[in-house]
Amino acid sequence: MAALEQKTSFTIPKLAQDLIAGTIGGWAQVVTGHPFDTLKVRMQTQPSPPIYKNAMDCFQQLVRSDGPKGLYRGVTSPLAGIGLCNAVVFMSNGAFRRMLLAGEDRPLTLAEVGIAGSLAGSVMSLFNCPIELLKVKLQTQDPKGVIGASGKLEPPYKGVLDCGIRTVRAQGVKGIYRGLGITILRDFPSYGLYFVTYEGLKRTFQSMKKNPDDGLSTMDLLMAGGLAGFAAWIPAFPQDVIKSRVQDDPRIKNSREALRVLLRTAGPKSLLNGIGPAMARAFPANAATFFAYEMAMDAMSKM
Repeated sequence: MAALEQKTSFTIPKLAQDLIAGTIGGWAQVVTGHPFDTLKVRMQTQPSPPIYKNAMDCFQQLVRSDGPKGLYRGVTSPLAGIGLCNAVVFMSNGAFRRMLLAGEDRPLTLAEVGIAGSLAGSVMSLFNCPIELLKVKLQTQDPKGVIGASGKLEPPYKGVLDCGIRTVRAQGVKGIYRGLGITILRDFPSYGLYFVTYEGLKRTFQSMKKNPDDGLSTMDLLMAGGLAGFAAWIPAFPQDVIKSRVQDDPRIKNSREALRVLLRTAGPKSLLNGIGPAMARAFPANAATFFAYEMAMDAMSKM
């Protein structure tokens, strides 16, 4: 009797697919966007009167003092953490989408896409807050030393691990969750608009195809992802400035105090400090994020 060959295939669960593809997308985002993020954070946390005239002046001073590697200050934290955070947000987004569909075989409405995205952003804030706090501390520290919780000058951090240990030792575990409330207030609306813009543009580009069976091109995906990155900042930038100030200076008690200090010392325009580098980063970083995510999902679907 001839032996029957059985073809076996391994299907990766949807939750795991979102996790893996989200991690890959997060790594692509960090590699592409971290230099812009460093400039944004340094401009957001500079004292009053400011020490940088604009983003280009910040770039020149940083490269002059530290060389090109200065643009990647604190990259270890996001490289390890943003992969995790992106995994969480894409995994949560997928789970919330499936919950909203409740087994129905239909496309989500854009309102449902926004709800799932906002909820996913809130979940991600719990992971994102400590990662961003360590990143901000490392990005803004002066080579001469850092200001401790007591207000005294302390030696600079040796790296992300040293920064985390010293923060917990000085302020307890709650110390690495400074700014959690304002992080949630930033991420809830931001990720809602992020996913709505991306999904809406994908549907628009698809409807413009002469042949409905044609898939989206690489340029379509890059444009949708990049423009979604712009949209994500629209409801979130002032909260991001406040968050950076709270996480940078341990002497500031909370977000309300940070807002009062900003308005008193620099006026309302300070709530847009660093918006140039943020918007310059938004397109390439998020184009890379979504493209890497889509490619990874596509590769896993063919396994």
